Amino acid sequence: MKRVLVVDDERSVRDSLKMILEYEKYEVFLAENGQEALQLLRERTLDAVLLDVKMPGLDGIEVLTKIRTLGPSVPVIMISGHGTIETAVEATKLGAYDFLQKPLDREKVLVTLRNALAHAALTRENEQLRLHLEGERKILGTSRAIQAILETIQQIAPTEARVLITGENGTGKELVARAIHRASKRAHGPFVEINCAAIPSELIESELFGHEKGAFTGAISQRIGKFEQADGGTLFLDEVGDMSLQAQSKVLRALEESTIQRVGGSTLIPVNVRVIAATNKNLEEEIRKRTFREDLYHRLNVIPIVVPPLRERKEDIPLLARAFVEEVCRRNGLPQKVLREEVINALITRDWPGNVRELKNAIERLIILSRGNEITIDSIVSYGTVGYKHSSDSQSGFDMNCTFQEFKDKAEAAYIKYQLEKHQWNITKTARAMDIQRSHLYTKMKQYGLMKEGIEDQE
Repeated sequence: MKRVLVVDDERSVRDSLKMILEYEKYEVFLAENGQEALQLLRERTLDAVLLDVKMPGLDGIEVLTKIRTLGPSVPVIMISGHGTIETAVEATKLGAYDFLQKPLDREKVLVTLRNALAHAALTRENEQLRLHLEGERKILGTSRAIQAILETIQQIAPTEARVLITGENGTGKELVARAIHRASKRAHGPFVEINCAAIPSELIESELFGHEKGAFTGAISQRIGKFEQADGGTLFLDEVGDMSLQAQSKVLRALEESTIQRVGGSTLIPVNVRVIAATNKNLEEEIRKRTFREDLYHRLNVIPIVVPPLRERKEDIPLLARAFVEEVCRRNGLPQKVLREEVINALITRDWPGNVRELKNAIERLIILSRGNEITIDSIVSYGTVGYKHSSDSQSGFDMNCTFQEFKDKAEAAYIKYQLEKHQWNITKTARAMDIQRSHLYTKMKQYGLMKEGIEDQE
C-alpha cells in the first residue's frame, strides 16, 4: 500500500483528500503545517506528498526545499488556491512533480498522483541501474591516500565550492568528480562532462557555450552547450589544462558572472552550474609558460584534490583486481573467475605506469583469454600482463627469459619485501596482513635473503 502525506492548513481540504485517497486504497497521513510534515517525513517512509503552497509559518515552497534535503526521490505535488505561473515555475525548479489548483478535481488528483508514483518508481529503477553500472565506477581502496580523498569528498560535496582534481592519466579523476556530484545537493541534477583535450580549439567554445543558427559555416541549427546542459547540476571540465586561452577567458567570465553567451548570439543566458575541473598537467608550470590563465586557475583551484598514482598505493591492488574480475565477468556473461594469490603478488610488484586504467585492462585481458575458473601465473606469463622490468623498490625485475619457477620466486619475494616495508618490518603485523604464520614468513624471508637487523616480532 502506497503512503501519501497530505499537507494543508485547511481541515476541509485534508479530510476531503483523505477520503478520496483512502477509497483508492492509499494509506494517508495528514499534517496541518510545514513543521508537522517535515517531522512525519523524518519518521516515516512516504511515497508521495500533496503540499499546499500558502500556509502559516513555513509555506509550501519552504517545505518543498527542506523535503529535497530529506528525501529527494519523494514526488511532491503542489496545490494552491492562489496559483500563479511564477509560483508554479518556482516549485518546478525546486523539484515539484506537478502543480494543481483549487478547487481540486478528484480525477485530476488521482491521475496526477498515479503518474507521480509511476515516475518515482521509474526513477528508482533507473537509479538502481545507474548504481549497478556505477558500482564499476566507485572509488575503491583502503590506503590512507584514498581514505583521505573520500573524507574530503564527504566534507566538500554539500558545498558549492569549485574543485580542481589533479593526477596522472588513469588514476580515476573522473571517479572523484562523479563522487562529489553524487554526494552533493545537485545530485538530482545533470552531471555533464567535456574532455577539453579531445575537442579541436576552434570548436571548444561551441561545445561549452553552444551556438546560434548561422554562427559559422556548418551551424545549420541552434546548439545548446555544456554549460546550459549542466544547469542545476555539475559541469566536469576534464583535461582543463588543454583548453585554448580564448576559451579560458570565456569560462572565467561564465564563472564570475554565472551567465554565458552562445557563439553568434547576443543574449546573456543565466546558468546555475557547479564546476569541477581536472588535469594531468602542472597548471602552475603552464601559467609560467603563459598557456594557462592565472586568474582562471585561482577560480578553479578553490578545493584541490590530488589523486595518487597506483604505484604509491599498491596496497589497494588486491581489492581493485578482485573488483575488476567480478565486473569483467559480469559484463561479459562469464562465470566468475578467481585470481590465485601468486597472481595478486605479481600484480603488486608492477609499477603500472597507466595506473588503475592499465590494471583494469590487464585484468580484462586475463579474464577473457585465460581458460578455466582460476587465473594463474601461467596466464600472466602467457598473456604478458607483467612482462617487463619493474621499479627499483621491487626485489628485482621480471626477466621473461627465466624459468617459470624463477618467475614465481621473484614475484613472491617482491611481494614479501613490499609487505615488510609497509609494516616497518614488524613480523607479527606483516604475517597477519599476509594471512600466514610467523614461522612461515620467517622461512620465506630466509629463503629470499630478506633478513635484516632490528626486525620486530611484536604488536
